[in-house]
Amino acid sequence: MMRWIGVLVMAWAACGGGDRVPVAAPRSEPAVPVAQPAPAPTPPAPTTPVLPDTPAGKTLAAWLDAFNSGDQARLEAFVAQHKFPRTAGEMMMFRNQTGGFELVAIEKTEPLALTFVVKEKTGTTKAVGWIKVKAGEPAEITFFDVLAIPPNLTAADVNVSIDAAARTRVIDGAIAKLTESYVYPETAKKMVQALRDHQKQGAYDAVTEAPALAALLTEHLQAVSHDRHLRVGFMPEKLPEIEQEPTDQEKADYKAELEKMNCGFEKVETLDGNIGYIKFNMFADAEICGAKATAAFGSLGNVDAVIFDLRDNGGGQPDMVAFVSSYLFAKRTHLNDLYDRKENKTTQYWTKPGVPGAKLAKQPVYVLTSSRTFSGAEEFSYNLKNLKRATIVGETTGGGAHPTMGRRIDDHFMIAVPFARAINPITKTNWEGTGVKPDVQVPAAEALDKAKQLAAEAIAKRKKSKP
Repeated sequence: MMRWIGVLVMAWAACGGGDRVPVAAPRSEPAVPVAQPAPAPTPPAPTTPVLPDTPAGKTLAAWLDAFNSGDQARLEAFVAQHKFPRTAGEMMMFRNQTGGFELVAIEKTEPLALTFVVKEKTGTTKAVGWIKVKAGEPAEITFFDVLAIPPNLTAADVNVSIDAAARTRVIDGAIAKLTESYVYPETAKKMVQALRDHQKQGAYDAVTEAPALAALLTEHLQAVSHDRHLRVGFMPEKLPEIEQEPTDQEKADYKAELEKMNCGFEKVETLDGNIGYIKFNMFADAEICGAKATAAFGSLGNVDAVIFDLRDNGGGQPDMVAFVSSYLFAKRTHLNDLYDRKENKTTQYWTKPGVPGAKLAKQPVYVLTSSRTFSGAEEFSYNLKNLKRATIVGETTGGGAHPTMGRRIDDHFMIAVPFARAINPITKTNWEGTGVKPDVQVPAAEALDKAKQLAAEAIAKRKKSKP
């Protein structure tokens, strides 16, 4: 799982301490009064910067109000009114992780653009943000990003300007990586031509912010490929020059970050009617997080049906998809295949027969989906649907079936290159571009109630059929 545009998981930092003023020792001869030093003035309380009365300033103020409210309806209204390039669900997840934002500074302001600094409310991490709008009532957001300031770096290290040479280097590097590895060579050629055409037309000449270049290149590549896994990203930290194994410390930090998020498991409970409910928002590394899945199933006990809530699940690792699926089948079952274009090799994924704990191999299964359900979460849904092991309830999913590989372009730019494609053993195809269509289509907000109704009906029918 990679962190790309935006901050979906903020880094945590802590600091403390302060200056101690030495106190003079008492004197033994008090014949002459000694003037006492005046108390040190109390530093003024920090003030919140005032946003300018411009289209960009007003729009950022509206976003901060909606984001900090934690109100899904307000975020949905903001997204619709300003054509915000994120879903309300993504913003809710982001808000839950940060606790909201306090505006710290305004770095640059123009009528239709702002660069700003914010601090998360639940920690000390600061982040640099950019917003660009198209004038209107209300203004339409054309670019928005918030990027955490890594430890030992400053806002200036994140808010870097790029020149013509840097733009050319990034474009040439992206083209080389796509040509080498993109899953469909013919589509790669079309994307290369599109970037060259945009370059000749001067589409990148006025782009001076690094994240804005990454976003624009992503937009142009996706316009040709319609591949939502394909992204260019800017990273403030200097990237290693060669691909290498992570250090022990990096592995420990990665594990700690996943554990802090409880591996994406948000809620596990038994609902009325003895219906199990598991909501999780990622398919994290199975070696680290498999135990969380085992604990989730174990805590449900002997439920009569189970509901998986994947409405906010953005995907993850194929091995974790197979691990979780293994609890739903009595026998070893073929789930999915991945074809690697560069290696010309197909890897099969099957359920794992030796998972610990009790299985739910006979109980009815319901999977809740939304338009935000993506990638590995779509594979889970697609596999179970075609194996007739689950009823999918909700909305058509996002439509991303291509595993990606992060490739270095230069010290600070990377490109996520889809290098393989899923091949379902039953359909011989996948959900790329189409998404997984639900068996029972309802708005995502109504999916849980509908699934509970269906589960109750199925449980009643099974009990009635027993002698």
